[in-house]
Amino acid sequence: MTGRAAKAMRAGNQASAGDLLELVRSGRATTRGALQQATGLSRATVGQRLDRLFRAGWLREGAGGPVDSPLGGRPSITLEFDDAHAVVLAADLDTRHGRAAVVSLTGEILAEHHGTLRIEDGPDAVLGELGHWFAELLEKAGQSADSVCGIGLAVPGPVDSDTGRVVQPPIMPGWDGYDIRGRLGRAFEEHTGTRTETRSGAGIPVLVDNDANLMAYGEQRTGYPDCSAFALVKVSTGIGAGMVVGGAIYRGVDGGAGDIGHIRVGADALCRCGSYGCLAAVASGGAVARRLAESGVRATSGSDVRDLLTAGHPEAMALAREAGRQVGDVLATVVTLLNPGVLMIAGDLAGTPFLTGVRELLYQRALPRSTAHLDVVTSRLGDRAGLVGAGALVVEYLYAPERVEQRLTALGV
Repeated sequence: MTGRAAKAMRAGNQASAGDLLELVRSGRATTRGALQQATGLSRATVGQRLDRLFRAGWLREGAGGPVDSPLGGRPSITLEFDDAHAVVLAADLDTRHGRAAVVSLTGEILAEHHGTLRIEDGPDAVLGELGHWFAELLEKAGQSADSVCGIGLAVPGPVDSDTGRVVQPPIMPGWDGYDIRGRLGRAFEEHTGTRTETRSGAGIPVLVDNDANLMAYGEQRTGYPDCSAFALVKVSTGIGAGMVVGGAIYRGVDGGAGDIGHIRVGADALCRCGSYGCLAAVASGGAVARRLAESGVRATSGSDVRDLLTAGHPEAMALAREAGRQVGDVLATVVTLLNPGVLMIAGDLAGTPFLTGVRELLYQRALPRSTAHLDVVTSRLGDRAGLVGAGALVVEYLYAPERVEQRLTALGV
């Protein structure tokens, strides 16, 4: 017996329908017999609680499993999470571009769009345009607005997860304290003609988190589910880090964890936050773009630098490696403090030159004990990492055992 179901049993409570659903979703128990064994519930009680999940449309029966008894008999019917009963809308905002998608409950991208979306145009305009994108994507995916169970959004700034509002974001002018959840919900309604209410009568949840956090969450869940301490560093126009510890995003007290781009590194460059000497001011994609522009190369953002690196531009490659060394110097402290099993480099600069620079300084400055079991890798999901993470955040929120019970009761099943 493991997970939340085990915790509930240790607390003297019987496992709920939500606990059974989690056991099935995680693959730890996928037959009625296995659920009985994992929870200690009787066959009748397991049947009653599974019936609620079937009536909600959240479970389905799969193929028969192997026969466990040496005496033979009928194979056990497996249970599966039915990911066809709803979809999630996900979006990932960068400083100059946006990406949105319709995502299945198991993380499959069903329809996707990306395009220019300038964060400096302000939240009202940007979130209104996202609502338009969502409406078009639902049509493209062949899904109705009624099938949407939640919306997840990644933004390039620190987020108070309790309120979904960004807090003093250095590169998001006009967004500080803005009601992102409310505006995105209204934009969805305006462009789909559908009220943001579910079948239970509750509003569709809109969850907002930092982009590096959600990239880390998406990458860890899909590629490194057994890694108990996972760190991702996104280096694009700015620099930020996301951490997944014990399977959950680590946000700090008020969402400020991972803001390594504003660690002082002793330089005199002016950062967009108003301070001098921040890491982002000397080693981000924006900083590299400025240095290239000063030498006559056309570059204004991290995405421009990425294009130059893809084309093998020698000066861009040299500057990216130098930037990697500066970031690697800071990451030596991060690795010593967090002791992660995986350190992933993502974003516009996440290529061979930058990664080479990171490794040079990281392994030189960090204690051997801190790097003995460390894998330094680049992104597996690429530009989709934030979307996958945003979708997963919504699904884990909606199908957490305690919320499953609330939703089933509201549905009257």
